[in-house]
Amino acid sequence: MFFRSERLFLRPAWPEDWSDLFRAVSDAEICRNLAAVPWPYRPEDAQWYAGQAQDARHPHFLVTLPGSKGGETIGTVALMAGAGGRTELGYWIGRAHWGRGFATEAVRAALVLARTLGHSEIHAAHFHDNPASGRVLRKAGFLPSGRIESCFSRARGVAVPAVHHAIRLDAPNDCDGDPDPLMRAA
Repeated sequence: MFFRSERLFLRPAWPEDWSDLFRAVSDAEICRNLAAVPWPYRPEDAQWYAGQAQDARHPHFLVTLPGSKGGETIGTVALMAGAGGRTELGYWIGRAHWGRGFATEAVRAALVLARTLGHSEIHAAHFHDNPASGRVLRKAGFLPSGRIESCFSRARGVAVPAVHHAIRLDAPNDCDGDPDPLMRAA
């Protein structure tokens, strides 16, 4: 499965992508804000991720920035099977690309794919000390649930409070654009 947004191209990772992935995510500031990524991040970790098979209901993607020499890997976005049968979203963008709206664009693209795959609700969380991730989620239409969950961070080696968000995909939300019902029917 592939997806093209306005500026980004989401595609599956292939085993030969491991070195680009490794370069993009090998940053303590990125890894400390992700639950499942260790620090230090090793080549073997990137090789494992790039070699993972796709799940038809919960795909994961490299977020690439198309250019004249191909697509530069700038992050990942994934739909994941979470606790209690819920679908969760995870993402990261490399530091060199922070502050340019790429995370929000990748999350919105993943939500379009999630709706296409039949998901009606997506959950996400960000560590309490990473408010920028919360802003990304809210810009994409997620709403804070008011719950704080304890989430283990492999990079930090401890459980960290995480602010829970959710979005219903069967109702219009901020990432849907014009709410005009005639436009929706077109």
